[in-house]
Amino acid sequence: MADAVTEKVQSFEHIYEFVVQFLIAYSFQVVGALIVLIAGVLIAGWVSKWLLRVQERRNVDPTLRQFIAAAVRLLLIGLAVVIALGNIGISITPLIAAIGGLAVGASLALQGPISNYGAGLIIILTRLFRVGDTITVRGQSGVVRSISLGATVLAAEDGEDIIIPNRQIAGEIHRNSFANRIIEGKIGIAYGEDIERAIALARTAIRSTEGVAAEPAPQVGIESFGKFTIQIGYRLWVPSVRYFQLLYRVNSAVLAALTGAGIHVARRLTPP
Repeated sequence: MADAVTEKVQSFEHIYEFVVQFLIAYSFQVVGALIVLIAGVLIAGWVSKWLLRVQERRNVDPTLRQFIAAAVRLLLIGLAVVIALGNIGISITPLIAAIGGLAVGASLALQGPISNYGAGLIIILTRLFRVGDTITVRGQSGVVRSISLGATVLAAEDGEDIIIPNRQIAGEIHRNSFANRIIEGKIGIAYGEDIERAIALARTAIRSTEGVAAEPAPQVGIESFGKFTIQIGYRLWVPSVRYFQLLYRVNSAVLAALTGAGIHVARRLTPP
C-alpha cells in the first residue's frame, strides 16, 4: 500500500517537474504565440470591416464584397496561426503535407460540392448576375435571392425557393432579364377581319393593363399567316414577381377587347 502511494507521489512529482520546466523554457514563446494569434484575429476582423466599407462606397456587388472580405479575413487568420506555431517551435512543414494529403482525398470524395464551390466562385467573380436580377436557366426562372459558393437561390412568383447548384449554372446558357420578365403571346384572327384595327385594339388593351411596363413599349403585330387564321403576336415586359398574374390578365384583356369590338377570333388555329 505504501509502495503504491509512493509511486503515485513520484509520478506526480515527475509531471510537476516537467510542466515547470516546460513553462520555464517555453513560457515566453507560448505567451508570444497567444499574443500573435489574438492580434491576428483582431487585425483580420478590422481589415475585413474596412474592406466592406470601402467596397460599399464604390458600389461593389454585395455578394462579391462579402466574399472578398471573408477571404481576406481567413487569409490573415491563417497567417497569424502559422506565425504563432513557428513562435513556439512547431514546424508547419509536416502539417502542410498532411493537409495536402487530406485535401486530395477530400477532393475525390467531395467532387460534386467542390465543383459547386468552384462554379460559385466563377459566378461571384465574373458577376454573371446579381441579387435582384431575373434569370432563366435550365428551364427554371425566378428572381435571384442569394448567391453563395454552393448554390444560387431563386424566388418564384408563388413564394417558392428554387435552389440551383452552381455547377448547373456555370457554363450554361442563361437569360438575365434583370427586374422584369417578358411575356410572349398570340391570338388567331380570321381572314377578312380588319387586322390593323385588331392590332390597335390589342395594343390598347395591353397598355391599359396595370403592371405592364411602359418601357420597353409593348410590341404588337402580325406574327405569322396560318391556313385559317392570321396570328397576331404581342410581347411585353412585366415585373418578374407578377409574371403569371399579368400573363393571364393580359390574355383576358386582349380577348375581351377583340370580341367586344366584334372581331372574329378563330376557335381553331390549325386545320383538323
